[in-house]
Amino acid sequence: MGCLSQSRRLSITQDEPTCWVTLVTKPSYLPGVIVLAHSLDQQNSQYPFVVQYTDGLGEEGIAALQGEAARTGRIVPSHVSLLLPRRGQENMAGVAVAERFRDTFTKLRAFEVYKQGFTRACFLDADMACFQNPDTVFDTDMPRDWIASTHACICTPDGASWAPAAWQKGNCPYTPLTSPEQITEDTLSRPTYGLLNGGLFLFYPTEELWIRMMGFFNYTERLKDYQFPDQDFLADFYRNKWKPISWKYNAIKTHPYVHPPIWDRDLMVILHYIVDKPWERRVSPDGIGGHKGRDGEIHLWWEHVYDDWLKTQKSNSTTLKTMSKLVYTQEPVTEKTPLSFVPGKLEDIKPYAELMGWEDPTK
Repeated sequence: MGCLSQSRRLSITQDEPTCWVTLVTKPSYLPGVIVLAHSLDQQNSQYPFVVQYTDGLGEEGIAALQGEAARTGRIVPSHVSLLLPRRGQENMAGVAVAERFRDTFTKLRAFEVYKQGFTRACFLDADMACFQNPDTVFDTDMPRDWIASTHACICTPDGASWAPAAWQKGNCPYTPLTSPEQITEDTLSRPTYGLLNGGLFLFYPTEELWIRMMGFFNYTERLKDYQFPDQDFLADFYRNKWKPISWKYNAIKTHPYVHPPIWDRDLMVILHYIVDKPWERRVSPDGIGGHKGRDGEIHLWWEHVYDDWLKTQKSNSTTLKTMSKLVYTQEPVTEKTPLSFVPGKLEDIKPYAELMGWEDPTK
């Protein structure tokens, strides 16, 4: 399984074979992967980190990843091929949210870690970082043929032309929550409550599961209609077999101002840097950074983890040389766009038909 330290080998053999797993398909996400791995070290996770990569990472990126794997023993590099839908089921950019999601069906290859002997795994998106020990997510109680994940936040504070009509704060599963300790167990009462967030998911990989999943992938007619390809696929495949877990394991960086009742920095475990990535540009001297300039403080947290990682590198490190070409390549954001969005309140939760503007058939 790669160059694991003796202590980490022991942790795997004494417990159910468990791993973290992510996917990187292009060099621009390598900084996210490297810093995520370092944050697992910082928080003393006892499990290895399988990094699946495709040829799209490039020779230089692959060498940097392998160099970091050899240095730490945390990372287990694993080459995979792209997983693409059959002809006629392609999720084109005009249907999907963005061009960057076209190859994300490859995230499903996380379920192939059974080939490396793992029987329990948790996928992490490459644009995440850990700020507390995340191993507690593996304590989630669920049947072994289920998946565990957080709900998808469907609030669109700045509006979005691609967003379905149902994507509004009154339909968001986080709006009913009034404290950070609460979890929305509901996945059925309205369609939007059945949308999981594919940035993190806990599962039990087996060969039988992989065969069933690929059967569904290769024969369903719905692939072309998924807006968030891998995420919508998982919600479809695991329909009625999904265990919702706390937002703290997949804290979206917009939560502090979109869902302030649930946000608690002290409870947050894993932070998800959606949209603008913290390695693209430094936070400005005025503390402005991230999407619309609103995420400066949260992006600084990533910078602190990155700065700590820099201390582990020798000046001639192959990984350091590659990372220096990929981190902070753009100028800082200097303006902060005021939020025109009023966070969700309990009174925003109305009957689904009313929110959708449907006529009451009983009238």
